[in-house]
Order: sequence, then C-alpha cells, then structure tokens
Amino acid sequence: MNTQSYKSLDLELIEQGTYLLTLNRPASLNALNTEIFREFALALDEVANDAEARVLLITGAGEKAFVAGADISEMRDKSAVEGMAFSQTAMTLFRRLEMLPIPVIAVVNGYCLGGGCELAMACDWIIASENAVFGQPEVNLGITPGFGATQRLSRLIGPARAMEMIVSGRHVDANEALNWGLVNHVYPQDRLMDEALSIAGTICQKGPLAVRLSKQAIVRGASLDLDSGCQIESQAFGLCFSSAEQKEGMAAFLEKRKPEFKGV
Repeated sequence: MNTQSYKSLDLELIEQGTYLLTLNRPASLNALNTEIFREFALALDEVANDAEARVLLITGAGEKAFVAGADISEMRDKSAVEGMAFSQTAMTLFRRLEMLPIPVIAVVNGYCLGGGCELAMACDWIIASENAVFGQPEVNLGITPGFGATQRLSRLIGPARAMEMIVSGRHVDANEALNWGLVNHVYPQDRLMDEALSIAGTICQKGPLAVRLSKQAIVRGASLDLDSGCQIESQAFGLCFSSAEQKEGMAAFLEKRKPEFKGV
C-alpha cells in the first residue's frame, strides 16, 4: 500500500507494521541531494507518526546501487559555508533516522558508497547482497566524509579499519564488510528482499513496546558509561511491567501459546 506521493523516493506500507522506503533516482544511482533529503525527512515524519509502525526497511531502486554517494553535480560549486550547511542537513537527518523509535534496517544491493554508506550506517543494522560494495571514497574528490563516516565507521569497525577505508578510499566487498562487522548478513541478490521481509516479520511478532524500549536503551546507552547505560536499561525494564504487553507475553509463555500483542 503506497503512502503519500514523493518524487525522489517511494514509501510503502508493504505488510502490517513494515514500511519500505526506496530511494528512487536510479539514473543517478540514487545519489543524495537536497530534494531527496527534504523528502526523506517527510517520510520519516510519516513513519514516526504511525503508532502501528514496527520496522522500517531502506533500500535503493535498481540493481546497481543502494546509494552511490552524494550528488557531485550539486556539490561541485558550493562555498565552504554552503558545504557545511549541506553536511549539517545530512547529519541532522541521519541522526533523526538513528533515533527513530522502531528498528531500521538498510537493505543494500550494489554500490553503497560515500553518503550511501553513511546512510546505511545510520540504520540500526545492514544486510547486503553478495554484489554489495562499500566505501568512503571522498578523498578521491578532495573532500572528507561529511555525513558521519569519520564517527560511525570507527565505532562500527574500529579506528584502524575506518582510517584505512577513509584515507585510502578503497572499496570493501560484501564478505569483507561482513567479516569486519559493518554488515550483519550477506545473501544472494535474488533473496535479499525476501530475507529483509522475513527479518521484519519476526520483529513484528515481538512486543512492540519492548522492541522500542530496547532500541532506545541501546542507542542512548552507546554514548554513556556502563553504569549510566545500565540505569537506562533498568528504567526500560521496569516500565515494561506497567504495560498490557508484559502481562500478555508472560501469560502466553506460562500457558504455552503464542502471545497476541495489541500494539504500543
């Protein structure tokens, strides 16, 4: 089921609770520009405002690329001030994505470079097809990464590997990305979306409040010391016991049946 109309992306509610956001500029390998950032923000609003939303999948149109980077034709003539503003727009948007209450999964097929890799890293995890290629090649253009790679990539795969990818600009294939911890799973290209939907379906069967609070604790705790992070977890755990969801989940376990969760 389609939601509102967009020009540079498609947002569909494809199964109960599962949204699919497809970046749809295949002629430019789904390159990121100001227009797609604007529409992406609107799409996030749409998903965030749906209390029944459970999972968001993000992918790119076509078989060649998830997102091959930012639109160089738009960036080429920017001043230093304009370049920083463009970076801040993406940073704000990707942080919003990271803080979305529901799990977000990047479904990567083909090239995932520059801003595309930064977008994928702002998701909660990445699954990829066997033909996926990851990289931060900005140094080839005489610029640094600008949408978060110097920070998120180091946290995901460690500073040394992040440094290697960023300062050399070299590409990493799907299997190497899996071994390095950048990607969670790699699948044959023709099975990628089916596997994504299967993962989403599994999440949709779980307690929605518990899923949201778990994500919140992980994301908020990532930048805190261990004691502070564990306190967030204790608060989330306690809050669950005020919900009908917890009563149903535990009753179903004791009665040896599947729980029937009604929503947040």
